[in-house]
Amino acid sequence: MNHARGEVEIVVDGKPHQLCLTLGGLAELETLFACQSLQDLQARLKRLSAREMRDVLGILLVADSDRTCLDGLSPTDAARGIAEAFLVALG
Repeated sequence: MNHARGEVEIVVDGKPHQLCLTLGGLAELETLFACQSLQDLQARLKRLSAREMRDVLGILLVADSDRTCLDGLSPTDAARGIAEAFLVALG
């Protein structure tokens, strides 16, 4: 994990996985939620469904192969990981 690059770690079933918010990831999220600005995206992220939370985590995961791990992640840990990734990247 590299905090200088904006990476944060989530643990799923005892295994660590890295999340990282990139410029490309922000663009994907804006497209996913049809947002025109970061302020729109911020407001939209406050009301995610479980499916949307999984989509956001999929965008933030550093390794594509890690997407299969999401089934073992609790909703609380998912929300915490997303929030931490945004705080580290934009904080």
